[in-house]
Amino acid sequence: MIQQQDNIHNNVSNNTILIVEDDPALLTGLCRALATDQYETAGCHNLSEAKKLLQKSSYALILLDINLPDGSGFDFLQEIRQNFSTPVILLTANDMETDIVTGLELGAEDYITKPFSLAVLRARVNAVLRRNSPEKPTVDFVTEEYHFYFDHMDFFCGSEKVELSKTEQKLLRLLIENAGITLSRDKLIDSVWTDGAEYVDENALSVAIKRLRDKLHAQNHIKTVYGIGYVWQIK
Repeated sequence: MIQQQDNIHNNVSNNTILIVEDDPALLTGLCRALATDQYETAGCHNLSEAKKLLQKSSYALILLDINLPDGSGFDFLQEIRQNFSTPVILLTANDMETDIVTGLELGAEDYITKPFSLAVLRARVNAVLRRNSPEKPTVDFVTEEYHFYFDHMDFFCGSEKVELSKTEQKLLRLLIENAGITLSRDKLIDSVWTDGAEYVDENALSVAIKRLRDKLHAQNHIKTVYGIGYVWQIK
């Protein structure tokens, strides 16, 4: 039985995917394949280890094999559902329709049968993570000098409304969310230009920063950290 500790697991969000798989080679491969900049992975080989990990930490997602050396993934799924809201994807060689129905009725978000394509697995994992991730909170930035309302795309410098392009809005949001923290040029380029372009001219970032500074009269706020990137300076 999984024992909760002060119900913290229902309230704490984590960026780690827990993978429960008894095949060492497959477990290692899955941990590597599903690790991203946004999500880490943790792995274990049996239910006993998985229960200990769940008592210590919360997880964004659990990828769970059904046939494990010390018990059934179905039974473990029932225990998870009694205590946690963590989404679970069942990953197993059991491809009988009755097993799939059982897994989904017990509360699994998805059921993937072996063998499987890593590309398909990633896509289905990402779909579950998107469905279960909390909505990004509204970012409002209000000072004597500025009023930024990102959800409504309204930006004011003093009493003057400023029109910003989508690129400038993304750039400003990143700077404001990380005020006081220097963001590298690579980080800004990767985060702002997310249209799948294989190559982005670094000059595009310099141009966008200059336009943003000029529009907001923010020369004293958007600072260049030479050789690194840019920062929204907190006074």
